[in-house]
Order: sequence, then C-alpha cells, then structure tokens
Amino acid sequence: MSDLQTRTVDAPGATIHYDVRGDLSDADAARPVLMLVGSPMDASGFATLAGHFADRPVVTYDPRGAGRSVRTDGASETTPEEHADDLRRVIEALGVDRVDLFGSSGGAVNSLVLVSRHPQRVRTLVAHEPPTAEVLPDREQVEAVSRDIHDTYQSRGMGPAMAKFIKLTQQTGPLPDSYLDEPAPDPAAYGLPTEDDGSRDDPLLGQNMRTCSAYRLDFGALAAAPGRVVIAAGEESADEMTGRAAAGVAKRLGTELVVFPSHHGGYLGGEFGMEGKPEAFAAALRKVLSES
Repeated sequence: MSDLQTRTVDAPGATIHYDVRGDLSDADAARPVLMLVGSPMDASGFATLAGHFADRPVVTYDPRGAGRSVRTDGASETTPEEHADDLRRVIEALGVDRVDLFGSSGGAVNSLVLVSRHPQRVRTLVAHEPPTAEVLPDREQVEAVSRDIHDTYQSRGMGPAMAKFIKLTQQTGPLPDSYLDEPAPDPAAYGLPTEDDGSRDDPLLGQNMRTCSAYRLDFGALAAAPGRVVIAAGEESADEMTGRAAAGVAKRLGTELVVFPSHHGGYLGGEFGMEGKPEAFAAALRKVLSES
C-alpha cells in the first residue's frame, strides 16, 4: 500500500482532515473504497485495522471538533447531521460514486444518518455498536445520564465527567431508575484529574455526548436504502449500552445482528493503550463486505 496521503475538505465551520491509504484508482464497483470512521475518535484509532486492508484503498478521517478537524464556528455541540454531511463531503472529494463504510460507536450513528440522507453514496454500511438510546427499554435513563455527563463537564470539568462516562460504559444491562441517585464516581479512582483546568473543548464530553445518544434514526429511510445496512456488536460487549443498542437497531430494521470478535473497540491494536482482536475483527469485517 502506498504512503498515507493527508487531504482536507472545507465545510461550514470546520476544515475536515482525512487520510487516504492506497491508490483511489484501484477501487472498483465490486471493491469500493473502504472508509473507517469513528466519533469522537479520530483517524489515529484505525491505524491497525486499516493495515489489514492493504488490497484496497482505505480512507480515515478526523470528525469535526476532533484531532486535526478543529471547529472554526465556535459552536459548543455537534450533531449527527453535521457529521453525516462531513462524511458526504469527504466521499465527494474522493471522486468516487460510493464507498464501503465501517462506522464505530458515534461514527456508526453518523454513518446511519449518512445512509438515510444520501443512500446512493454507500454500498455496504457496517454500523458497529451505535450508541442510540431510542431503541432501549431504558432510553429515558440513558438520555438523562448523557445529559448529566455533559452538564458535569460544563460545570466541573473533564475528570468528574469522564469518571461518570467510564462508569456508564462499564454498566451491564438496563440502567435502574435510581442510577443517577448513586454516588458519583471518584475521578482519582480512574487516574483522572480532580482539578478543573478550565478547558471545555473535549469532543466526547462537550460536543457529542448529548446529541449522539438522543438522536432519532430514520428507520424507514434506512430500510429503503439500496445498499446493505449491517448492524454489528462485539461478543464481549453485548450486555453493555452500545451492544444492547446495536441489537435494538437491528431489530427495528428487521435484520440479524452480526456478532464481531472482542468488544466495543475490538479493532484496536494498542491505540490509546487498548487491545482488541484486530486480526479476527478485520477478518469478520472482510467477510461481511465480501457478501455484498
């Protein structure tokens, strides 16, 4: 695979940075460009997974407000619609008709929005653990907790808010009605700062926390899309919020949930100090894409 090329595309309120691995002219109808997208995770989280697809062009990007895609409009939050429009702009800048798309976490929600709004741009979408609360029996609690984490970030800073977020990700099964009445976790217990440094530019806690989980997907548009929409979850995270949400989305679409190896970040190969099962994960992704 040729050296990585970094490119940019202008969007209202941000300049979106994206990376191209391989020669775009090598893509064809049977093997389109593969885009790997997260949110708020930037392109750096897909370095290992991208390396397993050296036989086709691979594109990664930094969502607006994350990594190199700094916001210029001063907006405090980002919506899935904005992210979906940015994805469309990147695809158009590539000069290709459509792509295969793997979306992880918030990137899965944004990718589902892209397909519902611009279905002709995607051949196959694999949406891995989209954290959308609307399909959950405890949706009201999840949305309330998401608002509380956002509000904690705005009032107390990163440490206390991130501690609450980590606690949420470790919760298995539906959230009890009394969840927010429980004592707040100690940031120090997670190695997080207890002092507020005054910054409020965290893309997860400040920009996407409320808008992502509360987004209402257009299931009718997704079901009518000409391409395939595959919903996936990790075998180790099925009982966590994102795994449960994936199962709920698949059920609403009337499709079978595809189980991938490992956990929510199963494709990671040491990025951010986290290890999944990237080789097995890539093999599972390749299998799904080959069935298109």
